[in-house]
Amino acid sequence: MGSPETQAQHGDETVPEPTPDELAALQERKKLRIKGWITLLKDPNLNYRWRAAEALGDEGDETAVGPLLEALKDPFVDVQWLAAKSLGKLGDLRAVEPLIEALKSDDKWLRIGAAWGLGKLRDSRAVEPLLRLLKDKKKDVRKTAAWALGTIADEQAMAGLRESLQDADSEVREAVQNALELIKNKETRKGDEAHSIT
Repeated sequence: MGSPETQAQHGDETVPEPTPDELAALQERKKLRIKGWITLLKDPNLNYRWRAAEALGDEGDETAVGPLLEALKDPFVDVQWLAAKSLGKLGDLRAVEPLIEALKSDDKWLRIGAAWGLGKLRDSRAVEPLLRLLKDKKKDVRKTAAWALGTIADEQAMAGLRESLQDADSEVREAVQNALELIKNKETRKGDEAHSIT
């Protein structure tokens, strides 16, 4: 139950912290849940596969990385793009190269999911491939690529983003402007930190 000093306040009632046995039981249930989702990634039913691909990103467990990487090759884009997003949520850098490869897909949804995942991973290896997406035919792909570049906040993206300020779509231009501001703000913070050290 925990000591009175370690009990958390929840409104007017006091909620005791879980015991070590309760924590172990919660961990075991989580492992079983993740194992179930991983099994469903290979189910013949498309609805189960896409729900599993989405849920595994929310679980936050690295054992899902390998199965989600495999799900990028699912025959249905419904599963592929959610697997790409979940890989970004998990934050495991093993996903960077497969997601960069997924940016080359003919399907806009997989390109969007891969760009989103790469934005979440914030790895500079994705900058050049994402810059190429700023010239994609689909505006949602361009918009997501701009968002991802802003989230990665690597100054190498500045020139390519500036070119996209002339995009025909206002939503893309707005995403590009936001990305440029994020990068500029990161650079300003770096400069401020350098000055405060000296």
